[in-house]
Amino acid sequence: MASGSMKREISETHDTLRFGLNAGVKADLAPPHPLQSSIQSEAKFWADKKKFGTEAIYGSALNIRKDLDAQILSRFQRPPGALPSSLLGYEALTGSLDDFGFEDYLNMPQDSEGFRQPDMHHGMEVRLGLSKGPICPSFS
Repeated sequence: MASGSMKREISETHDTLRFGLNAGVKADLAPPHPLQSSIQSEAKFWADKKKFGTEAIYGSALNIRKDLDAQILSRFQRPPGALPSSLLGYEALTGSLDDFGFEDYLNMPQDSEGFRQPDMHHGMEVRLGLSKGPICPSFS
């Protein structure tokens, strides 16, 4: 499950609806829950251990190749349109295809009554910087 953190500038005002009530410096540094930090540290530990094992067996070139593939596949996205981008290649590379969290089936925008199909041309214009506005105005 990816975290939905957004970058903020120091000079801009605090947006409570977007960043929550306690979005100060302390909230940026500390995780929201103590269990989350232990889960993240354990995942990092096992990923480092797996990298060390593959480097011992196959050499450092495999780890470098896997890191480059992960960078390329994490940026690849489908153009805006009828089908959302799934990052299937990145999920296959990281092994997260088998993880099925609540975000995979709850609160899907396609299931709401006010959902409108996105306009592919407008979405590409927004992505390329030719137009302003949201890529997909999904609610009327």
